[in-house]
Amino acid sequence: MPETAVANDAAIAKAHAWLKDHEQDLLQDTIKMLQIPSLENDPIPGGPFGAECKRALEFALDLTSKYGLKAKNLDGYVGYAEHGSGDKMVISLGHLDVVPVADGWKHKPFGAEIDGEYLYARGATDDKGPTMASFYAIRAIKECFPNLNVTLRQVFGINEESGFGCVEHYVANEPAPTYGIAPDGNMPLVYGEKSIGDLLIHAPLVSEGGFELLNAEGGARPNIVIETMVGKVRIAGSARTLAEEVLNTYFDKNVTWKWEGDVLNITATGKAAHGSTPWVGDSAATRFFRLLFEIAPLEAKKPLEKLLYVTHPSGTGVGIQGGEEATGDLTANLGIVQTVGNKLSLLVNVRYPTSWNGEKLLGMAKKKLEPEYTVTLERDSPGLYFPLDHPMVKSIFDAYLDERQPLPEPTTMGGGTYARAVPNCVCVGAAWEEDGDGKPHENDERIKVANLFALSRFYAGILLRLCRLAGADV
Repeated sequence: MPETAVANDAAIAKAHAWLKDHEQDLLQDTIKMLQIPSLENDPIPGGPFGAECKRALEFALDLTSKYGLKAKNLDGYVGYAEHGSGDKMVISLGHLDVVPVADGWKHKPFGAEIDGEYLYARGATDDKGPTMASFYAIRAIKECFPNLNVTLRQVFGINEESGFGCVEHYVANEPAPTYGIAPDGNMPLVYGEKSIGDLLIHAPLVSEGGFELLNAEGGARPNIVIETMVGKVRIAGSARTLAEEVLNTYFDKNVTWKWEGDVLNITATGKAAHGSTPWVGDSAATRFFRLLFEIAPLEAKKPLEKLLYVTHPSGTGVGIQGGEEATGDLTANLGIVQTVGNKLSLLVNVRYPTSWNGEKLLGMAKKKLEPEYTVTLERDSPGLYFPLDHPMVKSIFDAYLDERQPLPEPTTMGGGTYARAVPNCVCVGAAWEEDGDGKPHENDERIKVANLFALSRFYAGILLRLCRLAGADV
């Protein structure tokens, strides 16, 4: 931290000093939290997201009471720690649930081991580490300013990774904040999150010129690039001769096939990736439909090309391509393909400009696809955008400069955080990847111990400034 960064702000300097004196407490409480394998599981009494998510929430609320803050559990869905009083409210929304663990870890995923300068565990950067740092920032404010005249809360979510049911329950039962942050993004903040919609498209199974698509299946979630596609196509007569000629020299080794009589069984393999960045992955659906297009007779090529076009990550095949300066270009991910009766069901996950709305998105898709296809908007989550001169954004910049210089370029993204689900909130940084902090969801996820401490100071500086914006005398 720069020596003179907070020299002219006695309140922030006081909170930072308290945090420096309690770094080991923060570290030990974070280790205990990281050791809870808080993966969503079957509901239990008082735990709608499973036993381990319930345990993580109860551990956080036990710490809350232990340290003299008000603790509240909202029906096992979500909880919060609270300090201060007044109609104006500042909140920090973090989550304690984590994504599943794959093979290949060097360290125990829930061992919370310190190796060198780093603390290793699932959730170290997404989002247990940042949530505990934010909780300690509020604890510091409570200790330093016991008579705070603004309500200050740390919200503990436990269903962020698989549904947002926790924060939806919070919003339904608690008042909207005056200002808020979600410590779960890029440094220093994410000032724009694209809107997210799921378009459900029904297309006829192609049957032309002796070429009959019988079925196609792939994908499990709309926001993940399809890794494996399988399907069957019946090919008869002259169409089979043409297909075999193409297959004999076909270039794509990620597609395999086997004949069973006149039925060709096809398997296409790609690479999974997050639906907000489909270009990082490799769509098995694209490989699958491209093979069909290549081996099809002339009569079947046009409808198969249309299916192939639906897989384009720009959305152009669905008629929804576009963008805006604030949040960038629209992206589309064909995440699930299923055969339902004599139709193909295609679920496309779309990250679209915040200046649009779901009605516009659906209208564009209908104009392109109907009447041959039908299309409906199955889910729509409006995004968020804060101008860079917004007082809340400027407060975050100032808090960052207390800790580090220079200020990194703020970003927008296609992913969604708690900030989009709660009014008047923005997502702030949760790690310094340039220091070696691990990326979310990767193997051997880690956070530099010194950065855990720095996060607590960063968040304290933000929250104190937001309390001032809300009228606090600090």
